[in-house]
This record gives sequence, C-alpha cells and structure tokens, in this order.
Amino acid sequence: MGTLDIIVMIAYILMCMALGARSGRSVKDLRGYFLSEGNVPAWAIMISIVATETSSATFLSVPGIAHSGNFNYLQLAVGYILGRILVTKFLLPAYFRREIISAYEILQTRFGPAVKTLASGLFLITRTLGDGLRLFLASKVIEQLMVQSGVISANHALTMPISIAIMGISTIVYTYLGGMSAVIWTDVAQFIIYITGALVAFALIIRDIPGGWESFIAEGNAAGKFEMWNFQFDITIPFTFWAGVIGGMILNMATHGADQMMVQRYLAAGSRRQAGIALISSGFVVFAQFALFLGIGAALWVRARHVPADAALKGDAVFVSYIVSHLPAGILGLVVAALLAAAMSTLSSSLSSSSSALVRDFLQPLLHNRNAGDEQWVAISRKMTILFGGLQMGVAWAATGLQESVVNNALAIASFVTGIILGIFCLGLAFPKVGKNAALAGMVCGLSAVSYVKFMTPTAWPWFALVGSSTVVFAGLLFSNTAIDSPYHSTSEK
Repeated sequence: MGTLDIIVMIAYILMCMALGARSGRSVKDLRGYFLSEGNVPAWAIMISIVATETSSATFLSVPGIAHSGNFNYLQLAVGYILGRILVTKFLLPAYFRREIISAYEILQTRFGPAVKTLASGLFLITRTLGDGLRLFLASKVIEQLMVQSGVISANHALTMPISIAIMGISTIVYTYLGGMSAVIWTDVAQFIIYITGALVAFALIIRDIPGGWESFIAEGNAAGKFEMWNFQFDITIPFTFWAGVIGGMILNMATHGADQMMVQRYLAAGSRRQAGIALISSGFVVFAQFALFLGIGAALWVRARHVPADAALKGDAVFVSYIVSHLPAGILGLVVAALLAAAMSTLSSSLSSSSSALVRDFLQPLLHNRNAGDEQWVAISRKMTILFGGLQMGVAWAATGLQESVVNNALAIASFVTGIILGIFCLGLAFPKVGKNAALAGMVCGLSAVSYVKFMTPTAWPWFALVGSSTVVFAGLLFSNTAIDSPYHSTSEK
C-alpha cells in the first residue's frame, strides 16, 4: 500500500469516529441511544437497512459465487423482496402499537418472560457467531495488505489478531460513542463509500479484459455466467428458484421481521408508514446490489481466462486477491475503505442491537429498575457494546481455520435460528389461544427439527428458516389447549 492508500483508509476510520462522537452528544436516555429518538427519515433508514445486510461476506464472497457459478444467487433477492412485503404488512404494525426498544418485548406481553428470554438469547448467540465470521472475512484483506506491504511477516503469529483488532476496535469506538444515531448515519456514509468502491473495481476489471465490455458480455453469455433462473427442485442445492423465492422469502421474513438488528431500525423511523417504505424499497436496492457483486465475480472469471496466473483462484480469495494485487495506488485505499465500510456497517449494527437486547431483555428485568437512572443505563449499554465487540473479535480469531465460503456459513447461522424466532412471533400474533407452555414446546421442537435437518441431511441452508418456523407453529398449535399449556397473565392483568 502506498501513502495515498493509507491516508484514504485512516481518513475513513477517523470520519466514522467523528460521526460517533458527534451523535453521542445528544444522547440522554436509552431511547436516544438505541432508537435515535425515533425521528430518522425514511431514506436514511432504507440505506441503513441495505448497508447493514451488506457485510464483508457480501462484498467478498458473493463475487466468488458468480466466479465459480452464475447469477443463480440472485433468485434469493427475489424472495427477499417478497419477504419484506410480508413483514411490512403483518409484523410492522405490532412493533408500533406500543413503545418498545427490543423486538422481543412483544413476546413477553404475549407469552411471558421465559419465551422472551429464550428468543432474545438465541438472537444474541447467533448474531455474535454470524457477525464474528463477517469480521474474520474483512480482516483477511487487512492481513494480506499488511503482509504485502512488509508491515508484518506472513508467518507471524499475531498477523490475524492484529487485523481483527484494527477492524473490531474501530467499530466499537464509534458505536460506543453514538449508539444507533451514529450507526445509521455512518451507514449512509459507508453505503456511498462501498458502492463507489465496488463500481470503481468493476470498471477496472472490465478495463483489464481484452475487448472490454463487449468481450465481458460475449464470453460471460457463452459460459452461462448470467443465467439467473434454475427451476430444478432439489432441496440440496441452495440457489434454485424454489429455495430462493420460498426459502429466501421466509428467511428474509425472519431476518427482517424477527431480528432485533433490523427491528431497531424500524423503531428509529418517524412512523410505521415510513418504516414500511424504507423496508420495501431496500429490497429492490439489495437486488441491484447483488447483481453488481455477481457482475464483479463474472468479470473476474472472464479476466482470469486472459490472465493465467489468476486462473487457480476460487471462492472468497478471488476478489481479495484482485484487490490486494492489482488495484493502483489511491484506488486500492478507496476499495479497502469500501470493504471496511461494508464490514463495519454490519458490525456496528450488530453491536448496538446485541447491547439493546441484553440490556432490555435481561439486565433491566433482572434488576427491576427499568425507568430509573437513564444516564446509568446508557453507561451500562456502552459497556455491553464493548463486551459484544470483544466476543465477535474472539469468534473471528477462532474462524481462522475455516475453509468453506464465509457467506454460506454466515447465512446458514442466520437461517438456523431466525426461523424459530419468526415461528414464535407468528404464534403470538396469529393464534391468540396458544399459551406460553405450548410456545416453549414449539421452540424446542423447532430447534430439534432444524438441528436434524442441518446435521443429519444434505438440505441446503435457505430451507432452514422454513423448517424452523413451520415446525414451531405446527408444534405450538398441537400442544395448545392441552394439559401442559397455560396462558400468560401479566402482573397488570392479574
């Protein structure tokens, strides 16, 4: 890396910290720290949603999917749009009926503290694991840059830990300072940066192909790189029409309708209508964004046909290698900043949502002191941000021996549990006669079913959310109105 590249990267990190410090000045209570006082415009919420689900896994792994395959991955984005529409219609109204900070407070009202605690705990575990993997992937690029720049030896034992620390600590600082307001407004800046970086990289790859754009289209078409639809019905293949539209729809309902990281954004909007507009429009932006990253992968495949030295690369290494080996000075710093932006937007959101879930669903009920000492609770929340940052850095370090595609592992973790949480939300909102014990039994059955499908069958990960959510609903209905079931009555109801 040249001096200009380093200046660009340092400027980006300092910008994030400055936004965090500025946003933190107006924080007075938990609602301000976790929901930005509920007055963020719809367009900023929309960009923040997109930036949050665009992690380093998207930036680096999705091009690798197209490099080794085609545009079948885009079928998932169709399901994502449908899922967002259903969330807007059926789940958003429940979040705006009462003043909440954590999505899982809805479950306490309906089923009691045990169900809420279990759902929130599952969210915290899977969010920490999944985003730890995303942190690891982004850190791989920093590691390669430090090695190629001669900053540290490739065989040095601290190469990856240092890379993880650079990413993790930078994100912790601005999230710690500014809370959700800092997260959303840095998301907006990060979105602009990583889209610009991706477009510049795409243009440079096309320039490297003899014949430019025309050769890219011709050779890509001849190899079937732009084929999007696969109507084969095979539950072992992750990227088919059925897995994308049905599995992707349910997965997106779970990740965007029953996940605190996204619900926290909707609650920061000025109204339910603005939140709905932001959510649905974000689906179409994500579709276009996936197409861009898949196009980068296809372009790298065409380029490799003319550059034999790159022909052996595959998976996540394809785009990583191009970034660190072929980008010119200045542009390298921009694209690396774009990668950092994609990673940090997701990680900061994860830290904020995990902190809010832990404080609201665990610590405040445990201490029975929810409405007192707002400044003290904000201070505790900031400490929890540091805690989850450290945990995710630990997961990233533990993932250094992982050989499979990180995007597949990260999405598999998300679909493993979020479907179960979606199922419990569906039970609570659509079936008022189901009691707390039936809901808990449904969650246990759902977790067992997904575990069996994951570890004992070759079923592809897009189906996990459907298996989990449907099992929870059917088992909950089966156990309802039985001897084991009982309704939950809050203290106020009693």
